Amino acid sequence: MANEFGYHTVEITKGVLGQSSKIQEELDELKDAEKQGVKILIHCELADLYGALRVYAATYGLTMEDLAAMAALTERAFEQEYR
Repeated sequence: MANEFGYHTVEITKGVLGQSSKIQEELDELKDAEKQGVKILIHCELADLYGALRVYAATYGLTMEDLAAMAALTERAFEQEYR
């Protein structure tokens, strides 16, 4: 499945690592990987998204563990249907 966009079927705008634009780039690549149905590419894009989130969070003094703790609180709040 060769094309002029490398792994992707659409042109993806490049972001800047440490900025939300990089998260958007990785999310756009993930969406395209899903559209293509290529599981290994989906896994690669998920890993890239994780990395972009990790670096972006660090710019605010946060770790992925901090984000995981907040995600757990949010999950619990939704399970209890009370926020």
